[in-house]
Amino acid sequence: MSNDNLIAFQPPESSASFNDALTELVRQGARQIIAQAVEAELKEFLAQYQSLKDDQGRQAVVRNGYLPERTIMTGIGEVEIQVPKVRDRSGSGIKFNSSLLPPYLKRSQSVEEMLPWLYLKEVSTGDFSEALSSLLGTQAKGLSASTISRLKAQWIEAHKEWQKRSLVGKRYVYIWADGIYFNIRNEDDRQCILVIIGVTDAGTKELLGLEAGFRESELSWRPLLLRLQDQGLTTAPELAIGDGALGFWKALAQVFPTTRVQCCWVHKTANVLNNLPKSQQPKAKSALHEIYMAETKADAQTAFERFIKTYDAKYPKAVECLSKDCDALLAFYGSRTK
Repeated sequence: MSNDNLIAFQPPESSASFNDALTELVRQGARQIIAQAVEAELKEFLAQYQSLKDDQGRQAVVRNGYLPERTIMTGIGEVEIQVPKVRDRSGSGIKFNSSLLPPYLKRSQSVEEMLPWLYLKEVSTGDFSEALSSLLGTQAKGLSASTISRLKAQWIEAHKEWQKRSLVGKRYVYIWADGIYFNIRNEDDRQCILVIIGVTDAGTKELLGLEAGFRESELSWRPLLLRLQDQGLTTAPELAIGDGALGFWKALAQVFPTTRVQCCWVHKTANVLNNLPKSQQPKAKSALHEIYMAETKADAQTAFERFIKTYDAKYPKAVECLSKDCDALLAFYGSRTK
């Protein structure tokens, strides 16, 4: 594991890295969405004073830069925002105060719970207003229907353009796949956001795919993978990581048949521990840790066998849960991602 071209691969932390990359996406998207919503609010405000002129016949109320940047807290961390300001040439004291981001606002509503649906769900104007309210509170309901529709179209178009970006020449050493559930209301509780994140040779994480679908459905994952091919991703990733229950695997075998399968240790650890009494879980978790953190595949296999011998007699379901995916759990050994 000392080779310079190896990317450190730590299975449990790989899931954390997946979540970190997704969180950063949400944080960036939240900032963009808030900025666009406030800009729309400002346009409505300026339109109210369009006929007001100063002594020289110029429009009296015009935009005039931004207030100092400030930070609001969200469920996914701090988001930096800037509120635009206006200049009143008439001397009437007209000021722009954003109802979406009043000066006292320190915390927005559950950004991480609704952001993906703003991009992915073609909701009605009323539903979209409700989604904005979940982001910014009841103040968002003050936006007009035309403004909401304009923002909706803008965000949907941005997602479509992102889906068309070129991936020609891109190469990903490994990819993570998962289906993420959010608490925002939708018409089918089983539907979630399908997410694929890739890691380059340099260790850079990039969001590759983001689509509404069904986690266990091959038919949901296959179009997402085919779209990546259409965008120019012709080199198959070396390794794919995910939960064994995903419909992703059948789709992957069809679209990128040479990509090797790595079962996610985070999901597997949770599933194994669920088959053990709580009193046994701490020790078993440490034993599992010895498997996936072993320096070599031989050491991992030794730790694997030790786990089986320790728990097979009293807890066969836990052992079966682990041993049935032995090859997929140890796939990362011997690859450049180890």
